[in-house]
Amino acid sequence: MKRETLFLKIALFLIGAPIAALCLIGLPLIAMEAAGSKVAYVVYGMLAVMYASAIPFYTALFQAFKLLMLIDSNNAFSGASVKALKVIKKCAIVISLFYVAGLPLFYVLAEVDDAPGIIVIGLIFIFGSAVIAVFAAVLQKLLNNAIEIKSENDLTV
Repeated sequence: MKRETLFLKIALFLIGAPIAALCLIGLPLIAMEAAGSKVAYVVYGMLAVMYASAIPFYTALFQAFKLLMLIDSNNAFSGASVKALKVIKKCAIVISLFYVAGLPLFYVLAEVDDAPGIIVIGLIFIFGSAVIAVFAAVLQKLLNNAIEIKSENDLTV
C-alpha cells in the first residue's frame, strides 16, 4: 500500500464510520424516542430518507476506495477511473434527490417544533451532495480528456 493514498483511505474510513454508527445506534434511538408522539410519522419518514440515502453513500465511498486502489496500481488514467467517478456522481445526485423528496418532512417537523433551523439541515445535505456531484462530473470530464490525450500520445511515435 502506497503512503500517498494511505491517508485518503483512512479518511474514507473515518467518513464512513460515524455514518455507520448513526445508522446502527443513533437513528434507532431517535425512532424509539419518537414512538407514540404526534409527529412520529414525520420522524419515521425522515429516518427512512436517511436510511435510504446510506445506500448510495456507501456505494460512493466504495467507488472512492476503488479509485484510490487504481491510483495505487498506476491505473489512474483508465476507463475504470472514469466509471468510478460516474458512479460517484450518480450516487451524489440520488442522495440529493432523496433529501429533496424528504424536505417537506423537514418542513413539517420545523413547523411543529418551531425550529426553522431543521430546514437548513436538510438543505445542507442537498447542496453538499450537489457539490460532490458537480465536482465528480468535472473530474470525470477532465479524466476523459486526459485519457484521450494519453492515447493520442501513445499512438504518436
